[in-house]
Amino acid sequence: MARETRRRITEPDALEALAHPIRLDLINYLMASGPATASTCARAVRDTPSNCSYHLRVLARHGLVAEVASDDGRERPWQALITGFDTDDEHPPASPAARLVAVSLQRDQKLARDYLARRDQVPATWRAADAYHTYTLRMSADELSDLGWRLDALIRPYLSATRDSAPEDAELVHLGVHAFPIEDPLTPSGTGRSPSGRTTH
Repeated sequence: MARETRRRITEPDALEALAHPIRLDLINYLMASGPATASTCARAVRDTPSNCSYHLRVLARHGLVAEVASDDGRERPWQALITGFDTDDEHPPASPAARLVAVSLQRDQKLARDYLARRDQVPATWRAADAYHTYTLRMSADELSDLGWRLDALIRPYLSATRDSAPEDAELVHLGVHAFPIEDPLTPSGTGRSPSGRTTH
């Protein structure tokens, strides 16, 4: 398995750079698929090559991507310099980190909607394997934290950015996990807590 290069991003300008739908799509695409030219990135995120070039340069200024030498000396591919990232647990609602969480959630929802719209065209083996589950749990903050770490440990060996020996029929799979305390409508004060909104990729 390739070495992970995870980064905790706390700098407001770097968080602001990521809190943009196209740039978030680009960094996720490069982390999952490896080096790609701006033209290839444009097809992947459904944007123009010139616009993708601009957004890639923004990401490069924050040390998230970089150009690499090309085989033919023509258009140079870009590669992600990280295999994943997360943010601080605590941040105000209007902060760049909070905006990044919001954009990440919008991306999750869009990917799910797009998949459902084309699900009838997906092979039966993948339709049988896909999943959309929701649960309402009763647990303490410590238990939720422990569950998060255990889920992470189960998932991490399958990360596209670091998995070297996947089966021949493997495809890129999107997995999103959201866990937060919900306000009990029968308890006026609720839990008195708000979700931290930490983003992990």
